[in-house]
Amino acid sequence: MLRRWFPLFAAAVGLVPSGCGGRMMAPPSPVKAGYNPVELIDPIGESVESHSLDMKDFYALAERVRRERRPAVLPPQKNVLALSGGGVYGSYCAGVLVGWTKAGTRPTFDVVTGISTGALIAPLAFLGSEYDDQLETVYTTLKNRDVFRLKKTLRSVLSESLADNGPLAAKIEELATPDLLAAVAAAHARGRRLYVGTTELESRRAVIWDMGEIAARGTPEDLILFRKVLLASAAIPGFFPPVRIPVTVDGKRLEERHIDGGVSNAIFFRPPHRPPGTCDPKTALFGTNVYALIAGKMYADSSEVSRRALTIAANSISTLIYSQTRGDLLKLYTACVLTGMNYHVSSLPAGFPTTASSTDFDPKEMARLFAEGMTQVAAGTAFRTTPPGLEKGEGSALRVGTQLVRREMTGTNRVGPEPLHQQFPRLGTGLLVPRPTQPIDK
Repeated sequence: MLRRWFPLFAAAVGLVPSGCGGRMMAPPSPVKAGYNPVELIDPIGESVESHSLDMKDFYALAERVRRERRPAVLPPQKNVLALSGGGVYGSYCAGVLVGWTKAGTRPTFDVVTGISTGALIAPLAFLGSEYDDQLETVYTTLKNRDVFRLKKTLRSVLSESLADNGPLAAKIEELATPDLLAAVAAAHARGRRLYVGTTELESRRAVIWDMGEIAARGTPEDLILFRKVLLASAAIPGFFPPVRIPVTVDGKRLEERHIDGGVSNAIFFRPPHRPPGTCDPKTALFGTNVYALIAGKMYADSSEVSRRALTIAANSISTLIYSQTRGDLLKLYTACVLTGMNYHVSSLPAGFPTTASSTDFDPKEMARLFAEGMTQVAAGTAFRTTPPGLEKGEGSALRVGTQLVRREMTGTNRVGPEPLHQQFPRLGTGLLVPRPTQPIDK
């Protein structure tokens, strides 16, 4: 839920008038003039020889390394689901999961990890398709009043948060019932794992909670902790208050404050549980299917930015968050290459129109996002196997000057005129949702 909450602060600046003061009007930006920045190129820069390893070469090398590491005997195949943060855009992830069930190809996940809104989805995804109705209800009917209440006094600016997330805490209590914890504990006993990430405020470090182990203890205190971790993972810093979690260190009773897991990780991976001695540790992960569901887009939409400090700062921080997500996905892809795991990632299509804020819980918009997830699965285009930076419009601009021209992108940046799926026939931008028993390599 961390992404794009910063415009709430920037909105306050809109109350302050900005005078022109006789300043000469600047030319419009390319975005304001109607250009897509992705299609603007420097013809001279494009022709300059580059000795660096571009993404196409990196991908070809990575896939070759992966094939060469394939063991003669494959371990039993496992399935891991990693869910990112993204507020209302979690509706897209929910739609993918429900659409996946309807397609008849959704596996039972051996591991599920979640951050922020992904943490709220994670228990339902972990427990399987019998919770799809609940997942759809949560991610198509919520309104702002079901999640938070904005504080209406100036004093809130000096407090821990601008909003009260009491309504969200109540929703989590409805979600995380004793029966749900019992189901999580039973799955944990069978060797499956559920993890949720938070950020400890003062140490500024990620904390990964083993939710199955917490559920397995079955005490009232652990039910409270389970709920607190879910609430903390979605606690947008500054917007929602930190969640206080009592801890005991060397016998001393202390207290930690936990906030949104997306502050320290956009998405994270944990390996499946394998009892010692059941397989070779060097090849234990080979063939594991890793599915990353991104609540939002891989790259931010271009938009005009006003000439106000807080708006510029909000836009820049949002850009950093998108970059962090791509960086974490690239790390995950690298891990898949080195261990022989199968990498699959799903995010909202670049051309899909979205709202400006991930904290505006509009049931109509959430239902539209949910439907898009189902549509992508039905069309066989929900997942891709390529890392960020390799598909249409994802490259970086190479410039040696400012004389630009518009060119419609037909492939990735500096890869060639033909689409990527024609250069690598088995690695298209869309991938049919794979069955758990699919071959690892062809």
